[in-house]
Amino acid sequence: MNANKMSFNILTNCCEPSISTLPIAIIGAGPIGLAAAAHLSAKNEKFVIFESGHSVGFNILQWSHVRLFSSWNYNVDKVAVKLLENSAWKAPLMKRLPFGKELVEDYLMPLANLAEINPYIKLNSKVVAISKQGLDKMKNAERGEQSFIIYVERDGHTERIQAKAVIDATGTWGQPNPVNADNVWTQQERSLSSRITYGIPDVKEKDRSTFEHKRVAVVGGGHSAINTILELANLEGTEIVWILRKNRVDEVYGGEALDALPARGQLGSRIHQLVDSGKINIYTPFLIHQVIEEDGTLTLQGSSKQKDSSIHNIDQIIANTGSRPDFSFLREIRLEIDSATESVSALAPLIDPNIHSCGTVRPHGEAELRQPEKNFYVVGMKSYGRAPTFLMATGYEQVRSIVAHLTGDQEAAIRVELDLPETGVCSSTIGGKSSCC
Repeated sequence: MNANKMSFNILTNCCEPSISTLPIAIIGAGPIGLAAAAHLSAKNEKFVIFESGHSVGFNILQWSHVRLFSSWNYNVDKVAVKLLENSAWKAPLMKRLPFGKELVEDYLMPLANLAEINPYIKLNSKVVAISKQGLDKMKNAERGEQSFIIYVERDGHTERIQAKAVIDATGTWGQPNPVNADNVWTQQERSLSSRITYGIPDVKEKDRSTFEHKRVAVVGGGHSAINTILELANLEGTEIVWILRKNRVDEVYGGEALDALPARGQLGSRIHQLVDSGKINIYTPFLIHQVIEEDGTLTLQGSSKQKDSSIHNIDQIIANTGSRPDFSFLREIRLEIDSATESVSALAPLIDPNIHSCGTVRPHGEAELRQPEKNFYVVGMKSYGRAPTFLMATGYEQVRSIVAHLTGDQEAAIRVELDLPETGVCSSTIGGKSSCC
């Protein structure tokens, strides 16, 4: 991929370009960021993509060995597919479930290599700050008419780049939550980084020796934890300790046969069967307060049902405790972020796990994602904040609506063009009534 051929404005002391001539900046070259690029390209709109990694789909490559529970047709964008079909692209079988590696190699890379997109991708380019031209966060004067100033670190240098709009599609990967039940990072936990894996390790291949013939604690109750445990169960001599904050283990099974995504439902059914087999040591509810090293093994100190408790003789910990968005580079941008979920504020009532038990959310677009900072949007997994179970199809609908709005097609911006599968488990605690999300 040609990562150097670019068309964007690096600021100098010379004359400033008109804001209408500036590109729209996309941060993150994952599925949602590249979908935004495809939509902008289809509208003949200028754009530039900044990716901190050395490849498109860089974050997905960190879990390339994991098979998605949604089929290809839920993981590709319609406009992106139209662009690809005009090339020599060989489409995958849409009913198959891709691995992370396949998603990158068979879809994202071919998309990124298209002549309409490739020249405008800037790899190894980390966005470290975004502001408004000549204005700090507190200043109001003509704020909406000023360009965005994007500070990008690349090859040891910092560039100031102008854009007329910004789409933040950076996701939440690389910002894991700790195992600590209070969600607080401790020095002790950080010091044990060689014994704690965050994410879904490649248990079958690359990381096999780390966990085989070991007593392994898996912390978490989502799809990642289930995937991890199912893989660990196939290793020789591995003892699995499953630590959950939930009151009962059956709370993780989901809709099982009722799930509209069969693979997602099967995960619940398979872990249900494994639990029933008695091959897993389950601690639930167990709240971890501290992790310490004792005599060469780890001890998890915490509480269970309000009584102090400890789990001893752990060799390795796998933390599947979720992740959180990074807002550090957005300190000069005016944002409305929900105080609980850290999602885009308007999405919080739709996705808050304190309210909803399901993983699907009604389609939403530009209107819900609009920020106080005009023409700035947080999309994709990051728009959900700390809330789990984001479907790529949701992100594609988000950027379709946003691009329509930014290019003047308000009718398309408000139109809904997405149907999402239900989980089979869907309830709300609002008013004591059950509802679907």
